[in-house]
Amino acid sequence: MTPHLLYTAWSFPPSRAGGVYRALATVNAFAEAGWAVTVLTVPREIFESSTGVDDSLEDQLADGVDVVRVEPGTTSHVGDLTRWSRLRARNLELWRGIDRLRDLRRFPELTYGRWRPRLEQAAARVHAARAVDVSIGTANPNVDFAAGAHLFRRHGVPYVMDYRDAWSLDVFSGEAVGGWIPGRSRVERRLLENAAEIWFVNEPIRAWHAERFGRPERMHVVANGYDEYVAPLAVPVRPAREAGLVFGYIGTISDQVPIEALVRGWRLAREDGRIPQSAQLVIHGYLGHSGSGLAAGTLAQAEADSVTFRGPVGKSTIGETYAGFDALVLALGTGRYVTSGKVYEYAATGIPIVSVHDPGNAASDVVRTAPGWTGSASLTPPDVADALAAAASIAAAQTPAQRAAAQEWGAQFARRAQLAPRITALRALVGGAR
Repeated sequence: MTPHLLYTAWSFPPSRAGGVYRALATVNAFAEAGWAVTVLTVPREIFESSTGVDDSLEDQLADGVDVVRVEPGTTSHVGDLTRWSRLRARNLELWRGIDRLRDLRRFPELTYGRWRPRLEQAAARVHAARAVDVSIGTANPNVDFAAGAHLFRRHGVPYVMDYRDAWSLDVFSGEAVGGWIPGRSRVERRLLENAAEIWFVNEPIRAWHAERFGRPERMHVVANGYDEYVAPLAVPVRPAREAGLVFGYIGTISDQVPIEALVRGWRLAREDGRIPQSAQLVIHGYLGHSGSGLAAGTLAQAEADSVTFRGPVGKSTIGETYAGFDALVLALGTGRYVTSGKVYEYAATGIPIVSVHDPGNAASDVVRTAPGWTGSASLTPPDVADALAAAASIAAAQTPAQRAAAQEWGAQFARRAQLAPRITALRALVGGAR
């Protein structure tokens, strides 16, 4: 009998938010392993008015996956002023207070909490139409866990909690967060106690949760890994690099990304001649998760130093963009628990990588042994300049054979390789239950 997976994710195609790639790859991996898959997510209009959309992602969804879009009932994502209530328009702070209470009454999470009853109803309808064997919720938002927990309570269906982001842990500061929200700790602990499996993106985050909540035997690292789309990620050495090296960055430029440190280090290395004047730094991505951010002014001022901002690229053809780079800049926010899915995609290309982030980041554990990798000792301009200069030397000398060796090393991080053991384990769980 074909097992049936119910997968819940707020961010799902065509959303272009960071978590969508993990969600899409997980759903496709289960579908290709022979599972029937139903997805609960929100209407696409939510993404169009908030995080933005990447229409090419919908084309990557495996055939046969049933996507059920559930209206969340939230109002904070409504940016059209003509749809605002009179109270919201005239007294925004009072409205916000009331709106938060509406969320917290249903689930201990601001902005998303009121999605819980609608999710539970949708999950019940799906299960009634075709029995669900396993549920997976991927967070954040953490209300995504509610559908699986509901089917477990009512029907004993095992569920998996996929922590794409931590709920109680600030991955940048390393501090516990959110203790002021009533009932949150209790709800999270109960969810963890009943989960069949709990997934985390790296070992530091898994270890933190195991120490805090117990249940280490149910906690597994499922790293983000990389996904292949239309254009392959394993790109050849660029033939025109002698005319000027091209450094590239691809990713959302949030306020945590050290763009100013990168630009200042780049400028310093060019001024002292360690990076040729012919070299370019090309940056692709969104400025902040909502299309704006503090980095815009920094990038505009850096144009005189051959720093170019070119906006986002479509995921399905992102390999074509990588083919135009000679070195990749891995710029990340500071935090012991920070990895980023971008590091795995970078590794797959075989292009030399320069890390511009705190050496203590979890990403360092991934790339430290990568062929052609170099990293900044700190985020001070001189250290960033040293790392960029070293990367320039590596990129200028990389041979096709070295590129191929780097790509072979990076192949270990294919996302399917991360998911395969968990799919096998859940298939065995379903078989044992039956």
